[in-house]
Amino acid sequence: MDGLKVRSQRLLATRGARNMLAQSDLDLKEMALKEDLKFYFMNPCEKYRARRQVPWKLALQILKILMVTTQLIFFGLSNQLVVSFKEENAVAFKHLFLKGYSGVDEDDYSCSIYTQQEAYDSIFYAINQYRQLKNISLGTLGYEQDENEGSGLKICKQQYKKGTMLPSNDTLNIDVATETECILLKSQELASKKAELKLNSSFFNLEFYRLIQVEISFKLKGIALQTIHARELPDCYAFQNTITFNNRAHSGKIKIYFDSDTDIQECKDWHISGSILQKNTQYVLVFDGFVIISCLASLILCTRSIILALRLQKRFVNFFLEKYKRHVCNADRLEFINGWYVLVIISDMMTIIGSILKMEIKAKNLTSYDVCSILLGTSTLFVWVGVIRYLGYFQTYNVLILTMQASLPKVLRFCCCAGMIYLGYTFCGWIVLGPYHEKFEDLNTVAECLFSLVNGDDMFATFAQIQQKSTLVWLFSRLYLYSFISLFIYMILSLFIALITDSYDTIKKYQQSGFPVTDLHEFLKECGSIGYRKEQASMPFICCCRRQQSDDNLILIN
Repeated sequence: MDGLKVRSQRLLATRGARNMLAQSDLDLKEMALKEDLKFYFMNPCEKYRARRQVPWKLALQILKILMVTTQLIFFGLSNQLVVSFKEENAVAFKHLFLKGYSGVDEDDYSCSIYTQQEAYDSIFYAINQYRQLKNISLGTLGYEQDENEGSGLKICKQQYKKGTMLPSNDTLNIDVATETECILLKSQELASKKAELKLNSSFFNLEFYRLIQVEISFKLKGIALQTIHARELPDCYAFQNTITFNNRAHSGKIKIYFDSDTDIQECKDWHISGSILQKNTQYVLVFDGFVIISCLASLILCTRSIILALRLQKRFVNFFLEKYKRHVCNADRLEFINGWYVLVIISDMMTIIGSILKMEIKAKNLTSYDVCSILLGTSTLFVWVGVIRYLGYFQTYNVLILTMQASLPKVLRFCCCAGMIYLGYTFCGWIVLGPYHEKFEDLNTVAECLFSLVNGDDMFATFAQIQQKSTLVWLFSRLYLYSFISLFIYMILSLFIALITDSYDTIKKYQQSGFPVTDLHEFLKECGSIGYRKEQASMPFICCCRRQQSDDNLILIN
């Protein structure tokens, strides 16, 4: 019996020792986890004071802001030359090929004609101007030389099949099926007798009662020399021009549309003397290379931070489950996912792709100006938005950021409800007021008009321009506009502002009385007395590191 009692006492002692070791190991894991958690939620200056960790991401983001913005400015100035060249050529084409063009488009069309003689004069005027282009144009323009595709001036007329029409007797006999006839004047035969025979053929005997439209299309080539003054290599352009005489309405008014599609092409053979352009191009390409390297480094650092944060989240979840036997809530899990890093990663990827395209455009290997501008413009937007993260470390700016974060879900839900009312007014205004008001002719214009009314723009003109041909529609328009303006300006906008104000008041109250405590916040409250692996330095890394922050009012900012 005595031996059995001794064995029992030894077994209990062994189990106690094991429990003490397990508890000691769990305490060590808890201390290490608390230290890592507190360090993770520090700002860059506090991290430097705690462990002498240089804030490379902060320094890199500041450098990247300067470099990306400078790159965007250079590309914008270059793109501005492209846009101005396109617009000026489009205006020049209208003056060259449209007879009687006043310099200002009448509406969505360039000009209009009202007699048969004006129609014939306008058609032959455009043809003759094309034939004499080299003698009358001030620009660096030329005909397209492509014999395989039959390049030149193409004239097509679309009309109903044969029929009769007697408006005086209210009789109509017409085949609604359409037919299209075309002739082609090649650039090589513009001055030949063959071209004269085509122009004097019966093709140009137009029967206007069944004519739908006449379309004149031609392609011109041009070279932009103004880029040389900006120390850039010139671009070669292809202008696909189309003149459309639209008679679909048969209302006695033919609308003339001029459309010019510009395509930037790589110059096949060019030689420019002087080394200034080549040196300038090389300098810009080197700068773009540095931008790519900086964005790549930022991408690697932010990706590494997200991976480490996910590992830390896993440690915290496993520890919490081991010690407290319950799972961590989703809100605490999301604290480890830094949305700013995700934004920076997206921005870096867009900048890298955009910079590569920009380098190819600069070297005249690509002409994708639109794709490049979208990538670089959006990435620069994200870079500057990312600056808000660092402003959030200061209490004054932090109130603004927390208010935006707190009010965003409420605002989105509110906008979904208000959007339903807005769409209802849009469809109603389009179908009822469309025939009587130019601002309600199509859905896109109606949506833009209503949005301008919400912001208090152009109210009197919207009321005054309604046609008073129908008294019922005029009365409905007053009820429609007054109800929309009153509902959205006095009620919906006021509620919108109230949502943001309520979130601001809530954040201010939380800062005074304390934020709602979650498991993660409660776990971090005991971190105040934890030491760090490295002692704090006597001299700060940057001046903002002098600011001390109390651990009692720790606010997690991701």
